[in-house]
Amino acid sequence: MPTDGFLSADNFDSRLPQLKNRVIVLLGGDSAEREISLQSGVAVSEALLAAGYPVIQVDPSRQKIAEFDWAVDDFAFLALHGTHGEDGTIQQQLDQLHICYTGSHAEASALAFHKRAAKERFLGNELLTPDFRTISIEMDDAAVQHHARELGYPLVVKPEAQGSSLGVSILTSPQQLASAVRVARELDELILLEKAIEGQEWTVPVLDDRALFPIRIGTPHQFFDFEAKYLDEETRYDVMMDLQDRIVLQVQQLSLAACQSLGCRGISRVDLRVDAAGRAWLLEVNTIPGMTQHSLVPKSALAAGWSMSRLCEEILFSAMRTKTQES
Repeated sequence: MPTDGFLSADNFDSRLPQLKNRVIVLLGGDSAEREISLQSGVAVSEALLAAGYPVIQVDPSRQKIAEFDWAVDDFAFLALHGTHGEDGTIQQQLDQLHICYTGSHAEASALAFHKRAAKERFLGNELLTPDFRTISIEMDDAAVQHHARELGYPLVVKPEAQGSSLGVSILTSPQQLASAVRVARELDELILLEKAIEGQEWTVPVLDDRALFPIRIGTPHQFFDFEAKYLDEETRYDVMMDLQDRIVLQVQQLSLAACQSLGCRGISRVDLRVDAAGRAWLLEVNTIPGMTQHSLVPKSALAAGWSMSRLCEEILFSAMRTKTQES
């Protein structure tokens, strides 16, 4: 099978020219994912310092981006998760300052961050994604219950714009609905009800137009929630390296198509479910995936022989290529 579009240990040049530019790692921020962002930013900073790059850490919640002393050839490495980091806000600010940055541009970031808009784009491109309903703050309980019955149980309740599985619940009965909606509304006024796909959880990192090795996730939790992602040492990660495997190929193809449909660039991570019939269902695309010791993108890259430093360099060079193409 040809490997074009898929990462293998031998289809990337192992030698990268090193940039001399300063790398400004943006981390922290003021979202509900601040602590995870700090961990990601520190991990990225350490990896780039180890590779010999001049690194400066900047927390936009402590220092305004427009007031930082930018040099014309600085690169911004985005490690900001959640609101104002992944939703296009920081990208717009950097565009106005003419600063090159890692990851997707503002429009694609906003599109991926808002789950309803992303799912509508998936459906418009005939990509398999679970059926859903959008619940506004004005909708009364009877209407919410009606939409839930239309979808059927089990059911996922999630904030329309949030990450790290914050505010997400999986329901097996109508009695759980009101409580789950209240939890989700603590983080967002707009809520998504989504048909739960029972099966295996998978994730696929995508770097520009190439899919890295998929990871199949095993957890004793009901799903891959915040605790399973960042705290539980029992969470199992199986890096799937057999590019001849039908499911591996399917999740890679679907992940690439999802990122292309949103216009993503740089590093992204696509979350999916594979049902008992072996069908892959697209859940969402994360345009600034975690880079902590528990995070999935570094685990996948390591399977291809990439150190954390190499992974961060690849992400930087993606930004450099984009800047060159757009200039």
